[in-house]
Amino acid sequence: MTVYLDHNATTPLDPRVFDAMLPFLRDACGNASSRHELGTVARQAIDRARAQVAAAVGAQPAQVIFTSGGTEANNLFIRGMAAGMKPGRITISAIEHPCVSGPAQDLQRQGWTLRRLKVDRDGRVDAADAEAAVAEKPALWSVMLAHNETGVVQDVAVLAERARGSGAIVHSDVVQALGKIPVDFRALKVHALTLSAHKINGPKGAGALVIDKRLDLRAVQSGGGQEQGLRGGTENVPAIVGFGAACELALANLDERAVRLRALCDRLERGLAAQGAVIFGAGAPQRLSNTTYFALRGIHGEALVIELDKSGYATGSGAACSSSSSAPSASLLAMGVEPELARGAVRVSLGAGNDALQVDGFLQALAAVASRLRGLQAVAV
Repeated sequence: MTVYLDHNATTPLDPRVFDAMLPFLRDACGNASSRHELGTVARQAIDRARAQVAAAVGAQPAQVIFTSGGTEANNLFIRGMAAGMKPGRITISAIEHPCVSGPAQDLQRQGWTLRRLKVDRDGRVDAADAEAAVAEKPALWSVMLAHNETGVVQDVAVLAERARGSGAIVHSDVVQALGKIPVDFRALKVHALTLSAHKINGPKGAGALVIDKRLDLRAVQSGGGQEQGLRGGTENVPAIVGFGAACELALANLDERAVRLRALCDRLERGLAAQGAVIFGAGAPQRLSNTTYFALRGIHGEALVIELDKSGYATGSGAACSSSSSAPSASLLAMGVEPELARGAVRVSLGAGNDALQVDGFLQALAAVASRLRGLQAVAV
């Protein structure tokens, strides 16, 4: 049986989440916009889920706009805010997920000025460059809270406060942070943040944009006026219900879970260091407790991931949505990592079901696979 070590890509559906979803997959089939009893049941279920999602980030239910996932939520913020503005400056970090950098580049083609904040060798936004960007009076600003590859946590609250002081509308993608560190809408000092269900043992196909209600956010697709007119389309009731249930579970025993995963990650990184691995972001003041991004010099990361999978360990070579590309991680390149080393990157992201025996087994498998790959390279030479 494969040991799953790729929880930053997606997480297994919690059985309790499945139980919450099941009635709406089977018998409670109503459209939440319908006026009959089954429609009312669906609407009440969505309202409950909206309250659960809002509570997970210290917001009010009316601030939660349900989407199909993090990608749609990020696009809704960037495109929906730009729709009501004249072209100006949009500032993002150099290590943002493609669903932030992509729409930002689209704005650039429409006459906006795109500014990418520099990061240091550990993947932290450069403070001096951030100050320079603030002085340029950006209209939109987006910096993720926790990086999906390295697990490095940014000081979003400090950055957001400075950007807001210059008049910027500030957003943060907190998809990887929820359920791993505390996330509080007000404490982060943002105008909007993005969430996704499948990163917290919820279903795929559900996410949310949480917004300051004073924003002049425009819809980017027309429809039947669902989600306060900002996201038309019949709501995916089972997925939304599962999202709400997953949010409640994500808050339960958060600190205890983080301590346990940190201990496992430390055990993993001690073993990796003994094998000569380079661990990316290791010098950052804060990283997610479950995430390790590493490389073994001279070994291609994609080959390592494939061979580890054959040995019974599922890992990742970076962002799951970019794994089909053989190019080195754009985030690692922005951190100043040399391309050859960046091509060797492998990510291990732990979850609730992992334990010390699995970590030790992975390290043994890694040593064997690395030795075999090096042997093949020596023969080829």
